[in-house]
Amino acid sequence: MIELDNITKIYKMGRTEVVALNGVSLRIEPREMVSIIGPSGSGKSTLMHIIGCLDKPTSGEYRLEGVQVSKLNDNKLAEIRNKKLGFVFQSFNLLPRNTALDNVELPLIYGGAGNRRQRALQALESVGLAQRAHHRPNELAGGEQQRVAIARALINNPSLILADEPTGNLDTQTSKEIMLLFQKLNEQGITIVLVTHEADIAAYTQRSIKMRDGKIEAIA
Repeated sequence: MIELDNITKIYKMGRTEVVALNGVSLRIEPREMVSIIGPSGSGKSTLMHIIGCLDKPTSGEYRLEGVQVSKLNDNKLAEIRNKKLGFVFQSFNLLPRNTALDNVELPLIYGGAGNRRQRALQALESVGLAQRAHHRPNELAGGEQQRVAIARALINNPSLILADEPTGNLDTQTSKEIMLLFQKLNEQGITIVLVTHEADIAAYTQRSIKMRDGKIEAIA
């Protein structure tokens, strides 16, 4: 599914170079649920951005489902993001004036897809939130907002979901519910890669990739 070979990422800030990733090699198989864990500045979010085709490595090779994506142009990367990937973020990233249904429907509008309302409602139903479809984000609890974000990530039937600190704004019980939902989606065949700094969240995944100073420190 995911093959990273000797990936480096260097950011230039004036005359200073910051090495965010330093020779990262990694394999993630289809249908795995994997966490990337580490302290702030360890490189875990940079690695997530490269896996999600949101950034390009400075050097090294990245293959996604056998396709060499590390050197594709921006249009091709956008196409891969739209067709193969779903994203879930800590801050939910919902449009405040739109209903849950409208928010889930957005990727379909951008893609020019048909039958949008029915598909969006089915996605909300899959995360147990169909009854809240016509509520706006400020009328939803934090866990419900994250479920809307997960439904939006599912709308194009991605083979891979990338979740960046998806429980960071949630209480302990709600975090557990969200992680059980991710496990359920994984059991349905979706590969999930999750970034966290919390060991108890990483414990829900099958493997934990521990990062420090831009390198993989351990895989457990």
